[in-house]
Amino acid sequence: MSNESTHLKRGLKNRHIQLIAMGGAIGTGLFLGSADVIKSAGPSIILGYAIGGLIAFLIMRQLGEMIVEEPVAGSFSHFAYKYWGKFPGFLAGWNYWILYILVAMSELTAAAKYVNFWWPHIPAWTTVLVFFVAITAINLANVKFYGESEFWLSIIKVTAIIAMIIFGLYLIFTADPSAGFGFSNLWSHGGFFPHGFEGLFLMLAFLMFAFGGIELIGMAAAEAKDPEKTIPKAINQIIPRILIFYIGSIAILLSLVPWDQFTGGSLDKSPFVMVFSLIGIAWAANLVNFIILTAALSVYNSGMYANSRMLYGLAEQGNAPKVFKQVNKQGVPIPAVLFSALLIFGCVLLNYFVPEDALGHLIYIVVGALVLNWAMISLTHLKFKQAMKKTGQVSKFPALWSPVSNILVLVFIAMVLGIMWKVGFKESVLMIPIWIVLMFGLYKMLNKNMPQ
Repeated sequence: MSNESTHLKRGLKNRHIQLIAMGGAIGTGLFLGSADVIKSAGPSIILGYAIGGLIAFLIMRQLGEMIVEEPVAGSFSHFAYKYWGKFPGFLAGWNYWILYILVAMSELTAAAKYVNFWWPHIPAWTTVLVFFVAITAINLANVKFYGESEFWLSIIKVTAIIAMIIFGLYLIFTADPSAGFGFSNLWSHGGFFPHGFEGLFLMLAFLMFAFGGIELIGMAAAEAKDPEKTIPKAINQIIPRILIFYIGSIAILLSLVPWDQFTGGSLDKSPFVMVFSLIGIAWAANLVNFIILTAALSVYNSGMYANSRMLYGLAEQGNAPKVFKQVNKQGVPIPAVLFSALLIFGCVLLNYFVPEDALGHLIYIVVGALVLNWAMISLTHLKFKQAMKKTGQVSKFPALWSPVSNILVLVFIAMVLGIMWKVGFKESVLMIPIWIVLMFGLYKMLNKNMPQ
């Protein structure tokens, strides 16, 4: 390990930042997890993604305001540490690190299921091991290599979703009426809210899982060239992305095949693959399955990147062992990458011992950590605004409608916790205060041995 530098290098170009932001927002939550939501909410899932997208955008504008002022490693953990206190910084950083360990494991598990679409006899743990080794190798290379890999993985899925939307529109407008394609499918099978508003309301917690990953821009800020220009541009494009990729694709999907025909939908089956199978286009189902596989690998790739950079940022604060501050000549925090990879390797074991239940368990845990993560971003932003006001500084990229937007976000998060409790996510909700207490105990223990 070289000691020539203990700093990350700004090797990510504008196109990398744009696609990292896009890649983080398009993954398992849309492609795989939406099957259960469609069954429960029907076409109103479209409205659900619009609501979730608005909340996610408000959170990103709050994070974006802080990032543009200080594009540093550790992102919101750094801000919580600086503007709120040592323990909030510690909690924000380690919660995010654990969150992305779980996200990486979820995406790896999902990738194995996509491979099983073609080769059902291949054990899930074998597929997981192969992808684990490949993505770890990418993250051990310099940041430009990571940026390029994520750029092309994201290009594949973005291009594919646009092509899928265009192809769907072609079928809707040109197919024989007897085929049953049409926008009327969105309201003619029990209405837009077939299970009432409650059907959608109870799915909001699970639906929010789809938006986990948009904060990846924050992790990339310390290695972005010209962050004052690239970060605002990436964040402001989140809303049109959500409109096109989430709302557009789901609307086309449910116009081709009515929502109530997704009787086989489950966490194990993608509605995007199912819809092409149902309308008899086998080659399209194979193509879509390939695209979804690249989407899962893209989010996993970004998750491992985010983990290592957060661990590096925590080490800079003194909230993680100093060894994680070490970088090689290319500016890659090798110890941080390897330690994160070691934990993610647990996914191989999980898929070996409980392959049937692995994805369901992981997604439930991830939602709890994600909720805490977003709450801390919004609360930290309030502290940041207070500090800016005291010093009379003017933000370069002010958040929308703050502090009203912060209150809206926090009320929405409280509502999501209530929904989680009602629909069977009680363990996830209960784990949040237990997790905070455990983190506080760990913080106190480490605080005796680490300089702050």
